[in-house]
Amino acid sequence: MEEFSLKYSVFLDGFGRGRKMVLSTSENGRVSSRMMSVVRINGGFFFQTDTGLRKYRQLSANKYAALCIDNIQIEGICEELGHPLGNAAFCEVFRECFCGSYDAYTSLENERLFVLEPLFAERWIYSAGVPYIEKFDIENKQYSCEKYTGR
Repeated sequence: MEEFSLKYSVFLDGFGRGRKMVLSTSENGRVSSRMMSVVRINGGFFFQTDTGLRKYRQLSANKYAALCIDNIQIEGICEELGHPLGNAAFCEVFRECFCGSYDAYTSLENERLFVLEPLFAERWIYSAGVPYIEKFDIENKQYSCEKYTGR
C-alpha cells in the first residue's frame, strides 16, 4: 500500500496542474475521442463541455471514460458537477492553465463541468532503452511495473 501511494503521488505530480489530453467516451458501442483542456485538482481530472455536444450526450449515457496523453492512459468514472462557474477551485486552476479557453467558454450558459475520478492508469516507461509497463490499480491501491517482452 505504501509503495502504491508513493508511486502514484509521483505519477500525479508529473502530470502537473493542467494538460491537453485526449478524452474518449462511448455510447451504444460507438467510441469517439477528442482533445480537451484538463486540469488536475486533488487527484481528479476536471474538464468542461457544452450540453449540445456529442461528448456530453455520451457521458450522460455512459459515465466510464478514458484520458490519454503521450504514453499514459487513465480510465475512470465521470461525474457531472454543474456549471463551471459554480466551482471556484476549478475556475482558478483552469484560468491559470487555459486562460483563452476559460475566457471563451466557461461562462457560456450550456457549459458543464465534469470530473474524471481515475480507477486505473497505465504508462510505458523506458530504462536503458528497455520498455516497461507501469500500472496503477487505483481502486485496489496496487502498483506493478513489468518489463515488456511482447509475449
